Amino acid sequence: MLLAEDPVVLSTGNTAWILASSALVLLMTPGLALFYGGMTKTKSVLNMFMMSFSAIGLVSILWLVYGFSVAFGDDVNGFWGNATQYLGSNVPTDALWGALDIPVYVFIAFQMMFAVITVALISGAIADRAKFVGWLVFAFAWATLVYFPVAHWVWGGGWIGAKLGALDFAGGTAVHINAGAAALALAIVLGKRVGWPKDKFKPHNVPMVALGAGLLWFGWFGFNAGSELAADGIAALAFINTQVATAAALVGWLIVEWIRDGKPTLLGASSGAIAGLVAITPACAFITPLGAVGLGIVAGVVCALAVSLKYKLGYDDSLDVVGVHLVGGLIGSLAIGLIGTAAVGGIAVDGLFYGGGFTQLGKQAIGSFAVLGYSFVVALILGFLIDKTIGFRVSADAELEGVDVVEHAESAYDTTPSGGGSGAGAFALAGIGAAGKAPKAEVEETAPVTEKVSG
Repeated sequence: MLLAEDPVVLSTGNTAWILASSALVLLMTPGLALFYGGMTKTKSVLNMFMMSFSAIGLVSILWLVYGFSVAFGDDVNGFWGNATQYLGSNVPTDALWGALDIPVYVFIAFQMMFAVITVALISGAIADRAKFVGWLVFAFAWATLVYFPVAHWVWGGGWIGAKLGALDFAGGTAVHINAGAAALALAIVLGKRVGWPKDKFKPHNVPMVALGAGLLWFGWFGFNAGSELAADGIAALAFINTQVATAAALVGWLIVEWIRDGKPTLLGASSGAIAGLVAITPACAFITPLGAVGLGIVAGVVCALAVSLKYKLGYDDSLDVVGVHLVGGLIGSLAIGLIGTAAVGGIAVDGLFYGGGFTQLGKQAIGSFAVLGYSFVVALILGFLIDKTIGFRVSADAELEGVDVVEHAESAYDTTPSGGGSGAGAFALAGIGAAGKAPKAEVEETAPVTEKVSG
């Protein structure tokens, strides 16, 4: 996409809204770290945080240098943009983006946050057993070979959005199906955790999970409503649809738990909310609020059932990235072809239930499964290459000892006198106390809580 040639007046209101939305979307990645971290063992929580925070650092730089150009540069062949067009994002500060009334830098920043969290989402499938260096290499390669091109396919003038005509308002295909497919591939490559599925891997801190879910829910308003790139009626529709779909999915998941397990759980409520947020993401500007409620209920019920597939199919998706993000993304994307309606305005089209026939449903299916297949295959190849070279999985002994200490030389719950201060975990591991004295014996690890894991 080219910079605007026709005079367009900068809108300070729209600019302020997208700047705020960018900050909201960035907040989602620390929220994800809390959500994932609470669901892991006490010995793995920092590793989960590190995978999310490292995604912020690594992907932000890649996006600035060449990722934005690949995703949103002038279309080359339908598959990627001109990789050197915005190399280093060196553009005038007063340049506006396309025909929009927001600065180019605002658009770059907003889309950067999407790239960051998409990579971070994948990490939930490999909790408790991944080498950090292997994760970094994968994140670099997958962002470059998969996310940046797929963002171009869907939003940057590529074949899915501009040529096929499949719709994805805020990332059901480009973010959630994309990340979910990669998560499935890595779960296969790294294999099962020691003791899985015989041992029950319970979340060590359910309130942390709920706090993370709350931050994700809050940030998701910027994710969805901000994708309108303007403060207008479509943004308002996306906002209200995001809220009611999420609420409905939360209820739907709890209903499944209540019937299946006899008790509703806070973990289930948190997981149901995320399932609803995922499902409404692609469709939030294309359906009515009542349609969003229906979509949310379906997503909550189906995703609550889908997270159990890993036990039947034998893949260890540690934190249910596949069951929530891949399945939820597919539900939301296909829903556009069913309950989408042109009556809401914007670029929405009529789906099957509004007299539009099967045309849009077919387009949504082609786009969704193309991204699923491409991401899965590339992630599978990358995962195997990394595992066979530098190694992607820690040893069984390291896994039992805990990846926090083995990979990062620190512990989330260090209760020794030497705890505290920058680098204290590493000093304690080396036997050096806060005042140069050897620390006392470590307190036994906090026992995990007894709540059920989703699914």
